[in-house]
Amino acid sequence: MAKMWQGRFKKELDSKVNDFNSSISFDSRMFEADIQGSIIHVTMLGKQGIIDEKESKAIAKELSAIYDDILQGKLLFDPNAEDIHMFIEEVLTKRLGDLGKKLHTGRSRNDQVALDLRMYLRKQIDEIAGLVKSLIKVLVAKAEENLHTVMPGYTHLQRAQPITFAHHLMAYVEMFKRDIVRLFNCFELMNECPLGSGALATTTYPVDRDFTAEYLGFEGPMLNSLDGVSDRDYCMELANAIAICMTHMSRLSEEIVLWCSWEFKFIELDDAYSTGSSIMPQKKNPDICELIRGKTGRCAGNLTTLLTMMKGLPLAYNKDMQEDKEAIFDSVDTVKLCLSTLAPMLDTMKVNKENMADAGKKGFINATDCADYLVKKGLAFRDAYKITGSLVALCIDKGVTLDTLPLDDYKQLCDKFDSDIYDAISLEKCVNERSVVGGPAPRAVTDHINKIKATVLKEENEEN
Repeated sequence: MAKMWQGRFKKELDSKVNDFNSSISFDSRMFEADIQGSIIHVTMLGKQGIIDEKESKAIAKELSAIYDDILQGKLLFDPNAEDIHMFIEEVLTKRLGDLGKKLHTGRSRNDQVALDLRMYLRKQIDEIAGLVKSLIKVLVAKAEENLHTVMPGYTHLQRAQPITFAHHLMAYVEMFKRDIVRLFNCFELMNECPLGSGALATTTYPVDRDFTAEYLGFEGPMLNSLDGVSDRDYCMELANAIAICMTHMSRLSEEIVLWCSWEFKFIELDDAYSTGSSIMPQKKNPDICELIRGKTGRCAGNLTTLLTMMKGLPLAYNKDMQEDKEAIFDSVDTVKLCLSTLAPMLDTMKVNKENMADAGKKGFINATDCADYLVKKGLAFRDAYKITGSLVALCIDKGVTLDTLPLDDYKQLCDKFDSDIYDAISLEKCVNERSVVGGPAPRAVTDHINKIKATVLKEENEEN
């Protein structure tokens, strides 16, 4: 098949080079953006008198017909085509003859590609953000169910202080909330229209870049044509936002892997979201979580690919930049798959509240509260800290906990202890007293949940 750019060449492209050069296998997903951009471009050409307005309308009509045919499966992508842009233009030219050749007036494939990719990724950002919101909604619902489910909080994977399962889940809500902000920051930064940048130096035709920008939903045209065709900041930024979101999912997945093990047994995953072993009949494996952990490395790798690809490129367009699509498309597909799988898995998991409470009773996670008890009775914190440390050592020697250590043993170390120490170090009291903003007390977590519902989940609440 002769290439539309082949006038300069005396030989046809080698078949292996054609395969190497072709991108339609992965950029065909941008057909909707390509056709939308072309319709607005040709409409502008007619409005500006660059081509006849009747011809403009005929081209736009046929582009719409091509779009419908692709959707209905009547028109299949040609695997031998160079890319989606050339494929659509070739189909248009076959159908309209010489009239179809007028579509590309006043633009280059460079600004066409840049436009399509921005339009496609804008839509993907909306979809990813929607999936993150759905995950947040599940986490919030689980938190509401577990406002009083006491569990150990950890540092260094060692039991540290008592919190609630709701408080733990809401930490991830905050992370995913920031992920949404990052996604929409990327959307805002990329929402400028490169169409009209041409190959690198705009065009001599009197194009109306404000018109095309407005009708394609952009804030305005990009103000430098070199930047318009060579910028891939938005790909790197979106890949970064996705990599961070995946990292948050990976951390949560790691905790779920731990929590559903026999060593913790804090939760149990639904059978529909677990797998078994080919040889060990007792196994129930958290494969979804493990795959999310693994796929996180993939998305980090895609970010590295984009950063490395762009770091040495001179202005303006270079063919290296074709490599942007497979990397960012893979990240987009991966994060959407993981989000859409993680949310229902969390929604259906069973929380073993008693096991969490039992774990909270071990490990002296109320030791800080014991020290605070002495501080409230007049001791300096460091003195209270030392006394409490001695109490913990005594408990270990006797094989008891602070809750069961006799009051006489308390008094031998400090005469300020009284019978009210047992109430002060009860796990429920330890949690409920931490009611400051951001704390694990049910009242503080409820306030947090209500703020998330009023902001992040506002649209969902209005629909309900």
